[in-house]
Amino acid sequence: MVKHYRPPGKKKEGNAAKYVTRSQALKLLQISLPLFRRLCIFKGITPREPKKKFKGTHHTYYHVKDIAFLHHEPLVEIHRTIRTHEKKIKKAEAKKNLERANKLREQTPKIRLDRIIKERYPRFVDALGELDDCLTTVHLFAALPALESKKIDVESVHRCRRLAHEWQAFLSRTHKLRKTFVSVKGIYYQAQVEGQTITWITPHPLQQVVPDTVDITTMLNFLQFYETLLGFVNFHLYHSINLKYPPILDPRLEALAADLYALSRYVNTSARPSITNSEADHLDGSDEVEVKENEGQTEDEKSKLRLAQLQHQLPSNEPGSLMHLVEDISGEDEEDQDTKECKNLFKNMKFFLSREVPRESLLFVIPAFGGTVSWEGEGAPFGESDQSITHQVVDREVQGHLFFSREYVQPQWIYDCVNARIILPTEDYMVGRIPPPHLSPFVVDNEEEGAYVPDYVKTIKRLQNAARKEVLPLPGVGKEDLGDPQNLLVEGINDRAEANEAAQRKEKMKMLEQQYHDELKKELQGAAYTPMGSNVGEQTCAGEIKTGEESTSNIKQNVEDSANMPLVMMSRRKRKLLEAMQISNERKRAANDLIKQRKKKLEESKR
Repeated sequence: MVKHYRPPGKKKEGNAAKYVTRSQALKLLQISLPLFRRLCIFKGITPREPKKKFKGTHHTYYHVKDIAFLHHEPLVEIHRTIRTHEKKIKKAEAKKNLERANKLREQTPKIRLDRIIKERYPRFVDALGELDDCLTTVHLFAALPALESKKIDVESVHRCRRLAHEWQAFLSRTHKLRKTFVSVKGIYYQAQVEGQTITWITPHPLQQVVPDTVDITTMLNFLQFYETLLGFVNFHLYHSINLKYPPILDPRLEALAADLYALSRYVNTSARPSITNSEADHLDGSDEVEVKENEGQTEDEKSKLRLAQLQHQLPSNEPGSLMHLVEDISGEDEEDQDTKECKNLFKNMKFFLSREVPRESLLFVIPAFGGTVSWEGEGAPFGESDQSITHQVVDREVQGHLFFSREYVQPQWIYDCVNARIILPTEDYMVGRIPPPHLSPFVVDNEEEGAYVPDYVKTIKRLQNAARKEVLPLPGVGKEDLGDPQNLLVEGINDRAEANEAAQRKEKMKMLEQQYHDELKKELQGAAYTPMGSNVGEQTCAGEIKTGEESTSNIKQNVEDSANMPLVMMSRRKRKLLEAMQISNERKRAANDLIKQRKKKLEESKR
């Protein structure tokens, strides 16, 4: 039977059948390159790296299934419809039919990404896990100026600013913020929402310049997707604490650029109806009868009646008592220990922000940790002359009027207290003084031997242990020495007699161990064996010394062989990995030694 050979080019096998280049994908989809990039951003399709690049290394490869996934995407048809509609607008403008052009421009189809968000993130936890880049991009565009040349419109900037403030207001209300760090790039934040750790960065409130080297078109495509994603997340989070979304803000505060404070007020005041539902069961009989009699009234009358009942229950001589009652109630029924600790950090403290400090950041951080805050300007909840203010945050040495009933601190004190989770002493953060180094909370404490630990880290640890009433080891004493009888005596665990007996036993064991090591050294040197406690003189002949030297060399060789045995048994890949780890450890050790030397020279120069 004659064997039929496959004609060349009729069938593909291997990587050629699994992957296609970008140019092949464009021909298959019949779309332009900018539209292809936009669809890949929306759908989350990324280039692949096949083992064998059959078209060369200068091509970008995509999986065939991803391209087939795009081939049936409804967004492709929507973009084609938009392109056709734009041609109609241009044709109407060319005929100088402005009325038809404006009408067509108002009827332009719009792209909705709701279906794609549900498709990419079937669970809410999945959306929270992908929120780092989303929040960073939204906060970045919220601080950028509106530029027509860069296609950054005013509505997009305002939309980003509103989404960012809604996210911050939720974190402040539920006390989910965990860490913050001020760097040259911006201000880093880290929050814990439903078990997901979310980290993002916000730029400093300065005039931002968009460089020409940045591909702003690609960033705008990402922004369009991230705006929809963050809107979905905020909607779900606000409904989880029984709040309507989007929130309705006070127009006066919005005009004064106090959006975050307006959102916080909305969150606090709107959370009350969900709380009062549980209180309705505890009303007395007369109140219940009154409520039943007014069931036929309008909604306005019912709300007025409910408000009157609440005001009757609250103390009449306390101003703003409804606000304080709402702030004391948590949005969740069960709070973990970390949330309770963050909620009570700045409890019963009132802060006033001067005009030169980063107001927006501190308005977000201080309420997230249980504090009450106001600022210098119109629309503030209380003024600078309020006698109940405990701390005033300033950043200039000259002050017009000083109040002795409050403490004046620099903004760094707020961030350091948040990261340490304790109220730090304010002496080092007073106005006019150089504050301590601002330590990053994202650096894992390196407790390895020889690692450099800043002095202020040790100071903060001592303050934390003192706040938690833990026993600190003395200088030069490790944690393993806390089990020593002398230390146990200090802690009141053993009495003096038991401690003395234990110390004597420990000293005797040390002597026996030292004697054992001495005899091992003599044996390695070729000396004759002598029992413990004997005073027999060491008499060796020349033959015995020679034999001892040979045995010593054999023992050393055996020790080296046993040390190299794991390396011999390793594969080449693992051996290279071990060598790379050793080189990395040596570099870290050298860097730590260099830091210690510089610190030593700096201390000597100060003397």
